[in-house]
Amino acid sequence: MSGQSLLVPGTLSPTRQVPGSIPRPEYVGKPGPAPYTGPEVQDEETIERMRIASRIAARAMEEAAKAVAPGVTTDELDRIAHTYMVDHKAYPSDLGYRGFPKSLCTSVNEVICHGIPDSTVLRDGDIVNLDVTAYIHGVHGDCNATYFVGDVDEESRLLVERTRESLDRAIKAVRPGRRINVIGRVIESYAKRFGYGVVRDFTGHGINTSFHSGLVIPHYDDPRATTMMRPGMTFTIEPMLTLGTHAYDLWEDGWTVVTKDRKRTAQFEHTLVVTTDGAEVLTLP
Repeated sequence: MSGQSLLVPGTLSPTRQVPGSIPRPEYVGKPGPAPYTGPEVQDEETIERMRIASRIAARAMEEAAKAVAPGVTTDELDRIAHTYMVDHKAYPSDLGYRGFPKSLCTSVNEVICHGIPDSTVLRDGDIVNLDVTAYIHGVHGDCNATYFVGDVDEESRLLVERTRESLDRAIKAVRPGRRINVIGRVIESYAKRFGYGVVRDFTGHGINTSFHSGLVIPHYDDPRATTMMRPGMTFTIEPMLTLGTHAYDLWEDGWTVVTKDRKRTAQFEHTLVVTTDGAEVLTLP
């Protein structure tokens, strides 16, 4: 694996502003979101609004990804994604969610998830996950992907490619009448072929008018995940695979999650809706 030194916290830039004309999610300015009490199955009008939010999120991520290169700061990636969402009249869902200070998550190398964009400079050989969620017309769309920074070692490259493949396989397993745990079963069985860890404590989730509805989508074969998939259900699948343990530590910032053994980790995510014969991926650019 790459001999890169471990990540350390950088310096935060001032909070980016969103025009007052752009509607905010209800949780902005509050300690946390109100509990979601609505249905997990959405009507077609809500799903159509989610298609719009999801496309904006996917395109914002794509725009930020174009700038991924050695010497670029994670804060610059945040600026690009923030600007794209605001320019398209969407609110960056991350900004102000439980106090999160930035508009996307940038998780580098050993960071499993929730990395905060700051003055950290990307280095040749790094991998970086960009996690973007957009809020518009009262709904959210959520996606993430892991990108190579310059010339990446073979072990890291394979981890990223196989994590993407695990998401693709999980999406293909979505069918009405199946239990949610089939998703994690597919991911875990594939990851085990390569000796990868599968993160357990951070999961996919229901999403709609709520950023996180309360529906949990594990990425391992969890026998408790017995909810039946039904047409119209909307949720994310976002496997996090590691080169070592799935155990983690949390930085003092309360957000940044790193592998306990500090080995590298990769993640990919889509928002999708269950259809009558499978799944429609909403977060395609």
